Amino acid sequence: MNDSSLPQGTRPTLALSVTGLTKHYDSGFTLDDVTFDLPSGYIMGLVGPNGAGKSTLIKLILNMTTRDAGRIEVLGLDAMVDEERAKEQLGVVLDSSYFIEYMTVDAVERTSSPMYPLWDHNLFDAYLRRFGLGRNKKIKDLSRGMQMKLMLAVALSHDAKLLILDEPTSGLDVLSRDELMDILSDYV
Repeated sequence: MNDSSLPQGTRPTLALSVTGLTKHYDSGFTLDDVTFDLPSGYIMGLVGPNGAGKSTLIKLILNMTTRDAGRIEVLGLDAMVDEERAKEQLGVVLDSSYFIEYMTVDAVERTSSPMYPLWDHNLFDAYLRRFGLGRNKKIKDLSRGMQMKLMLAVALSHDAKLLILDEPTSGLDVLSRDELMDILSDYV
């Protein structure tokens, strides 16, 4: 869809809007003046070599690191001013597990669900069954692939309006990658 097909004065809903985003590191790396819009209902992939700034961009969108300049809007909300409301609508899978190692899968749900007003226990439980994740398993005892599946289960169990995935197939075997692609296809 292009803007010329819309009634005058209306714009497509943006899932993500990044304007003039800049981050300087003491190491000399700079993510400089990044600007793009992602309309709702679309998929975007960040492609580039290691060290190009893909993960840095994701961390900036999630306010996991502070930006030096620029503006980020998530689903029409300022990512800093309305950070809590914006993050309630995000499903996030990072390139490594963000769960505390001594926690159980069950504890992950108990600590994650209060953060999301639309948390769906039954849906989370269905993903656990689909992925073969036992509720009493400790995070430290899960393989990297199983930890990725747990992050995906959390990301998809609260009616997320925008998924942010940082190398979600990392650590997954071929069959699990195919399963992940099926799940993401269903989500879309």
